[in-house]
Amino acid sequence: MSAAVRIGLIGVVLVFASIAWLILAAMTEHRTNEQSQVLDERVGGLWGNAQLQAPPQLSAEWTSERKVQGTLLQNGRELPVERLEEERHSEPQTVDATRVDVELRSDLRRKGLMWYSLYDVNFRGSWRYQHRLPVGAQLVVAFRFPDPSGVYDDFSFVVDGKDFASTAAPADGVVKALVPVTTGQSVEISVGYRSRGRDAWSYVPAQGTAVHRDFELRMRTDFADIDFPAQSLSPSERTREGSGYALVWRFAHLVTGQSIGMLTPQRLQPGELSSELALSAPISLGFFFAVIFLLATLRGIDIHPMNYLLLAGAFFAFHLLFAYTADRLPVELAFGIASATSVALVVSYLRLVVSNRFAYVEAALAQLVYLVGFSLAHFWEGLTGLTVTLLAVVTLFAVMQLTGRLRWSEVFARPARPARAGASAAAELPSS
Repeated sequence: MSAAVRIGLIGVVLVFASIAWLILAAMTEHRTNEQSQVLDERVGGLWGNAQLQAPPQLSAEWTSERKVQGTLLQNGRELPVERLEEERHSEPQTVDATRVDVELRSDLRRKGLMWYSLYDVNFRGSWRYQHRLPVGAQLVVAFRFPDPSGVYDDFSFVVDGKDFASTAAPADGVVKALVPVTTGQSVEISVGYRSRGRDAWSYVPAQGTAVHRDFELRMRTDFADIDFPAQSLSPSERTREGSGYALVWRFAHLVTGQSIGMLTPQRLQPGELSSELALSAPISLGFFFAVIFLLATLRGIDIHPMNYLLLAGAFFAFHLLFAYTADRLPVELAFGIASATSVALVVSYLRLVVSNRFAYVEAALAQLVYLVGFSLAHFWEGLTGLTVTLLAVVTLFAVMQLTGRLRWSEVFARPARPARAGASAAAELPSS
């Protein structure tokens, strides 16, 4: 079999293996989506959703009387009259000071191929309002819960010293309190509760750009892997406290439309990882085939394309085994089992096809680098592309150094020895 035909058949093996990996990736993604559709609703119902807390919405309502001109029909004549008409007024108000204290505790839970970033939140907030209108009014305080379907324990809702928590009737996730205010009067509003959510917690000071005076929000976490949502403010202070952080947002006079929030820790998703590994598998197999083909060519060993097909099957076994154990075992354990199985298949096979030394040294090392090492890079987000680049550069350098003095026309013209016959000469490189 000529070298060109051999390379072409190896390429066909790589193409068919790539198709098999594409099918596996599609099946894994389908399984993940099916589980996600079912479990997302269940987890949301049991634990809650992402929470966006807003401050109480204030409005001042009062009535006034105004004179209205009219006519009165008397004895067939229209007589001008003047009467008083009541007019209702409502004007939105803003708080003058904000103090919020939030404690977040992460509680990661796994179901099937999905990890859910759940958390417990202990919220305490107080706001001060000063009535500056020249007339007395009734202050309407409307507090909206961050998640209308959420669960809130130990809820308190105190306005001007009176707790409305037991009497307020939530409607569409909003509770209201009404208190009379006079010009110059200050009103303290405080709210507290314990709840739970998932993925993110945010405090939205206002809808759109607004002025925030005397603002302070303190947040404590029991996790060190902190991250902030897009379009959110970074903290003024950050201090390590135990296993987490103590964060402070403090502003004297701030104009912004951004929020303040925290993304809770995320775990590597087994389903997504399995699909990514399957999609990138042809690259690692291509590197492995290139190394094995080069070593076999240099040493005159005849490794048939059928042998390459079975080696591709051993590589595929890694991804197939990982895809169907990652939803039942910890990801790290599933990865270790799949890696050990695939390496054992390749080594035990090539020791029969070529030799013990070739199988345990060259082939095992190449598989550890191009399969196990390349797959490990997917555990660290953003490193996959860099890993492929480095492997390509290092592989190219090694190939150039090993073949720099070879005359390829002579190498391809020389008949290859049968694999087992060439085992004793496996360590010998042809002279230049």
